[in-house]
Amino acid sequence: MNETWTTPTLAVGFGCRQGCSASTLQALLEQSLQVYRIDLKALKGLASINDKQHEPGLLELAQRLSLPLLFFSAAELAPYEARLSHRSDLAFERTGCHGVAESAALALAERLGPAPASLLISRQKHPLATFALAWTGQNPR
Repeated sequence: MNETWTTPTLAVGFGCRQGCSASTLQALLEQSLQVYRIDLKALKGLASINDKQHEPGLLELAQRLSLPLLFFSAAELAPYEARLSHRSDLAFERTGCHGVAESAALALAERLGPAPASLLISRQKHPLATFALAWTGQNPR
């Protein structure tokens, strides 16, 4: 029996407050990856909601890591709501999305690799940001 294994696609989602620094985002990312023993070089991209497309910290982090940074509208993130580990009414009030980090990670993973994506690291919270990691593509075809 021949099975073909695909390389996993690992996608990061971020939510953040206005003015959150690249250093804060990177520390949150690296702490989480260290716990799960995931190499930073395995990441394929970063994502957030459209409202954050001019956020200097996100833009700087993507540049530092040499990773693509994609943004999704609240409508594009809405289909992922049922898969969220946490639904924030405050986030929904501010952005129209119940969970920016997890939804963005899932959306990016499915954009870059075969669907469906799953959360590998659910929402990790810092006072200024949230982080999640989604994956796709590791199952045999």
